[in-house]
Amino acid sequence: MADGKEDPAVFTSTSLPSDPRLLATVTNAYLGTRVYRDILHVNGVYNGAVGDTHRADIPSPVNVRMTVPGADGLAETFTLNTRTGTFSHVLQSTDFTATHQIYAHHSLVHLMAFSITIRRSAHTTQPVTVQLQTPFVPKSQDLDLKQGPDFQGAHYVHGKTLVPEVRGGPRPTVHMLWTPVPRALTLCGEERERSWEFLTAVAESEAEAKRSYSEGRALVAAGALHRSHVHAWAALWRGCGVELGGPLPLRQALRGCLYYLLSAVPPRGGPGSPFHGISPGGLSNGTQGEDYWGHVFWDQDTWMFPNILLFYPEAARAILEYRIRTLEGALCNAQEQGYKGAKFPWESAATGREVCPEEIYGAQEIHVTGDVLMAFEQYYCTTQDQKLFREDGGWKLVGAVAQYWCSRMVWSEEEQCYHIKGVMPPDEFHYRVDNSVYTNAVAQRSLNFAADIARDFLIPVPEEWVDCAKKVKVPFDAEKKYHPEYDGYSPGEPVKQADVVLLGFPLMHPMSSEVRRNDLEMYEPVTELDGPAMTWSMFAVGWLELKEVQRAQSQLNKCFSNITEPFKIWVENSDGSGAVNFLTGMGGFLQAVLFGYTGFRITKTSLRFDPAFPDEINKLKVTGVSYFGNKMKFTITKEEIRIKVTECPRDPPASPLEAVLEESGQWFPLREG
Repeated sequence: MADGKEDPAVFTSTSLPSDPRLLATVTNAYLGTRVYRDILHVNGVYNGAVGDTHRADIPSPVNVRMTVPGADGLAETFTLNTRTGTFSHVLQSTDFTATHQIYAHHSLVHLMAFSITIRRSAHTTQPVTVQLQTPFVPKSQDLDLKQGPDFQGAHYVHGKTLVPEVRGGPRPTVHMLWTPVPRALTLCGEERERSWEFLTAVAESEAEAKRSYSEGRALVAAGALHRSHVHAWAALWRGCGVELGGPLPLRQALRGCLYYLLSAVPPRGGPGSPFHGISPGGLSNGTQGEDYWGHVFWDQDTWMFPNILLFYPEAARAILEYRIRTLEGALCNAQEQGYKGAKFPWESAATGREVCPEEIYGAQEIHVTGDVLMAFEQYYCTTQDQKLFREDGGWKLVGAVAQYWCSRMVWSEEEQCYHIKGVMPPDEFHYRVDNSVYTNAVAQRSLNFAADIARDFLIPVPEEWVDCAKKVKVPFDAEKKYHPEYDGYSPGEPVKQADVVLLGFPLMHPMSSEVRRNDLEMYEPVTELDGPAMTWSMFAVGWLELKEVQRAQSQLNKCFSNITEPFKIWVENSDGSGAVNFLTGMGGFLQAVLFGYTGFRITKTSLRFDPAFPDEINKLKVTGVSYFGNKMKFTITKEEIRIKVTECPRDPPASPLEAVLEESGQWFPLREG
């Protein structure tokens, strides 16, 4: 690592990683690419039928490399600045500095841009020329691209995807305008410094592409394009943050996780174009054959969503709206399998139909339907946003999921309870098992939430929901006082990833601390060491609940083998296999800090907190925690907790916030400031 050593927000290196998958990504809610990659992706634009559907590859005009042939003694640095959401490449000699900056504009989401700036040293007057290498060809294996007339000096192509996801389904059109890139740029002898800006605008309508390109050009003319992008990121960071007094690698890891996750969500108060969810590898990845083809899994709802909800409920709502828009597909999935209600797909793309290439997961890994509903529940408890449920389709989704779970259960005369048979739990080493403890517990939680919402809205609660929730089997070994993973699980059997430990968090399934400890002790040694990156975060949260802070930290430290240098890109498995820029693992890591160290728990009646952190951390500051329309800042040290209300809702709720000490019952009113 070169400069920026002590700044946890800036990742700098004098060389690039040898594996191009580990290059920094530049994305916003709509467009994404890896630096120096020949393709970019558009959120929600897929090509291919069913299991073959993947993010459509669009040729990338921002894939440009800057070189200065023949220059002596060039120092070279590559930097990802998470404060400004900008990647830069700098070539420096005694005579000049050449800087290449690349970014996906955070608030103008249809724009990507790069700039080249050459600045000479005071003592020289020689012309300075930089070469620009670009392999760009306006062709795609996924779109029938045609050239259109130039617009305001930009080249223009447009085309539809080739194959719809389902027969007769939509084939989105992509329109792209870009500034032509010359082979070289020269700073003349009499010029001290000069910048050149290059824009790419992508949209699903010609009008939007042209509008965005024109807006970008106007900002370039005013010298304000990059400034407006930096301003949008600054506003985002002001609204949320996690600062630690602790080791630099931990601070960098946290910053990287939050940056890559925030890069994927819609901007605050941004244009209301539909959001199409977050895949495990994000928008920069997901071409055919990589990173799960860009499909959306439970990774979004269980692993990423809670962090986004804590800081930006409006972005969390956009994720839920994606699930509401794909409800029709979920209803079809259930019907095809012979059940009622809605079954969300294990892998989702544009329609909500099952697009997993392997049938076993779509048929058996049904816990995803409960995971989706748990995100809705967390959102409701945090925001009390009744409009989403009453007017915007949320209630229909909730009712359809409850209906699905009831139809998926069968009554066991022998055990006098409901069973859910033939499933694959989160632990994918096992399949066609009966009564996966996680699946059954999440089904029970879905039904309880559906009944709660119905009561809140004065809608009669179907008796079947209450009966199934009360009588569904949640396997428990009363003798050993632990939860078997499923009927017939033998202690010591290997487990692929976090499964039973998820009962404690995020499910908050009622259990004693003795049982919680036994579950952790039982499954920690048999869980695959090289398994998916989010696993150890959940063991860490469990040990933090039990105040075993050093044991928790040893679990969290296992995550560092999934973080690559120099740009803090996560790999799914510590051997480097699986998805890259693995947002799922980042989401788990963030939860270990945001819900583990702080002890935050979102319940029906309150936001609870019960901090615990290891010796090497002396202070934790979490800015921008959202609850009931308020924004709060928590400052936690080993001695005290300070809570400051930084923002209140415009129409205040009937009862202002108050902090309650559980042991003494003492309470303190919380007012703005």
